[in-house]
Amino acid sequence: MDLGLKGKVALVAGGSMGLGKAVAMELSREGATVAIGALDDPYLKEGAEEIRRTAGGEVLAIPVDVSDPEQAKAFVRSAIAHFGTADILVNNAGGPPRADLLEIDETLWEKGFRLNLLSTILMTREVVPVLKAKRWGRIINMTSISVKQPIDGLILSNTVRMGVIGLAKTLSTELAPFNVTVNSVCPGYTMTDRVRNLAKVAAEKEGTTPEAVIGRWEASIPMKRLGTPEEFAALVAFIASERSSYITGAAIQIDGGWYRGVM
Repeated sequence: MDLGLKGKVALVAGGSMGLGKAVAMELSREGATVAIGALDDPYLKEGAEEIRRTAGGEVLAIPVDVSDPEQAKAFVRSAIAHFGTADILVNNAGGPPRADLLEIDETLWEKGFRLNLLSTILMTREVVPVLKAKRWGRIINMTSISVKQPIDGLILSNTVRMGVIGLAKTLSTELAPFNVTVNSVCPGYTMTDRVRNLAKVAAEKEGTTPEAVIGRWEASIPMKRLGTPEEFAALVAFIASERSSYITGAAIQIDGGWYRGVM
């Protein structure tokens, strides 16, 4: 299936590792030109080089801390200035820490808001004028299955990410006349460094091992395994494509059947 991504310019926040890197890799494989943004550390350069080497496309690496409002806006502006345009924005950031309500002070709440919600608002606001002018675009928010079913111990993530869903649903109506779609993709337990770290933190609290925690998660999933970054990236690439032109305002879970709800 030709996804119609050849020649498109995709901006992927958090694109140096984990799910973000997998998404950038898949978009590049499909022919898109990609800008990845991430913290200015060795992972950014290494991630960009791996994508170029594996997928063969052009990759621009931009250092950014999306929890800093000015840097979040500058990431989008820099990519547009470099390529002259943008077609696809993938909003993504690392998740807030695992903690219970009484362990989270006002500073942590503010950090979580800036990292996962405000960054999405600001990067989206920067790209929307370009997409409206072209009368074509894709805005994709990488969130979490927790927006469908809250996850114990992740109250900060559960709360802040719901704001992203409200933003996306509202914007999907506002931008639909311009042929710009806005969707959210909600991964369940997927084998990434973040999930490994969550397992480690949970194991320390429970007095068990990370392997035991992951085993418990696997047992709760009808497919009896965690997902892979590549499976997640394939879904995002489809949502970013010409083929998904009538899908907007959706929050699509990819979780091996873990979520039992009907909506």
